[in-house]
Amino acid sequence: MIKEKDVHVARQPIFDVNLNVFAYELLFRSSFINSYDGTDGDQATLDVINNSFLLIGIDTLTYGKKAFINFTANSLKNNIPAMLPKEILGVEILETVIPDKEIIEACRKLKKNGYLLILDDFIFHPDYLPLIELADIIKVDFRITPPAERRNLIQRLDGYPIKFLAEKVETQEEFQSARHLGYSYFQGYFFCKPLVLFGKNLPGYKTNYLHILKEINQPEVDFAAIETIIKQDVSLSYNLLKLINSPIFGFRTTIRSLQQALALLGQKELIKWISLIALKSVANDKPGELILNSLIRAKFAEKLAQEKIWRNRVSDAFLMGMFSHIDVLLDRPMLQILSEIPLKDDIRQALLGQEHNDFSVLYQLIKTYEAGEWELYIQYVEELGIEENLVLQAYRESLIWAHDLLLANY
Repeated sequence: MIKEKDVHVARQPIFDVNLNVFAYELLFRSSFINSYDGTDGDQATLDVINNSFLLIGIDTLTYGKKAFINFTANSLKNNIPAMLPKEILGVEILETVIPDKEIIEACRKLKKNGYLLILDDFIFHPDYLPLIELADIIKVDFRITPPAERRNLIQRLDGYPIKFLAEKVETQEEFQSARHLGYSYFQGYFFCKPLVLFGKNLPGYKTNYLHILKEINQPEVDFAAIETIIKQDVSLSYNLLKLINSPIFGFRTTIRSLQQALALLGQKELIKWISLIALKSVANDKPGELILNSLIRAKFAEKLAQEKIWRNRVSDAFLMGMFSHIDVLLDRPMLQILSEIPLKDDIRQALLGQEHNDFSVLYQLIKTYEAGEWELYIQYVEELGIEENLVLQAYRESLIWAHDLLLANY
């Protein structure tokens, strides 16, 4: 059980060229670090890493993927990265680290012992050549690096066995440009922003899923109508029966009919699980991280609502998180999609960013936590009156729940 209040960890995915997750960068927040007086940087870094790994667990955070973690000059000189397993650690060397003899020797030792070395926010300078010779990956910040320099870096370092990571990639155009230039890895919010084509017609099967999402969000759910829609789609029928017979529900007898499944679920659970199946089905041409992140957000929102906010509206909170990427999944404007799905007004306003209400604050809390925007996150925590340790607990449980759900059923 998580009891510490002062340590938080979020994560950001790092993709390969096929949009599979290669690693997660871990973003830390500690009240100790935020007020740190500069007298013991080594211990500060060590405390944050140890507490975070113990409180949440690296398996929960990355599920076998590499964990990219930033290290300061002092932490490198004191060999702190070597306290973590080389199989899962990516050592990010901050741009503020000056490559003196002690730093180069520390990095050489890590490299010899099999650690992955990454140069963070890289800007070329001849003084960095000793580190370049040791580096496995160089991160290039697309927000501050001019387009010409993004290309020149790859050409200048062509003789080194280095892969390049484009970070802070915010649009599909930037992702495609980076891939064309020869970048191997990509980090940023490009994958969760829609490539919106206003005149685009949805494929028939996606129209069917949108139809069922609309049906289950009616004020009075018509179970017969839903059963008819599901029966017309083999994939929906199969996935619903597979889900309800999974260990998540724990029914002792096998559920063999859609009618029985719908009756056992009840309206609130039906809305939740059919939304999940429908969104999973429309995402077959999208990065799997989108569905994973939608699930994490849904459970995260549900748990926070359950803990503090509006316990009678936990299902609405779940739906808000679940639908937060629906514009990307359907490649249509959020406003257009939500006009076709009769969600409650405050949920709709939160997703559209139109009004300031409890759900919009909750939504912003979730997004700033994900991004590691800790100062903004604190503001939203205080506005909702949620204890920080409950947020960390909810996030941890949401990660486990979402990963387990996908691994068990899909």
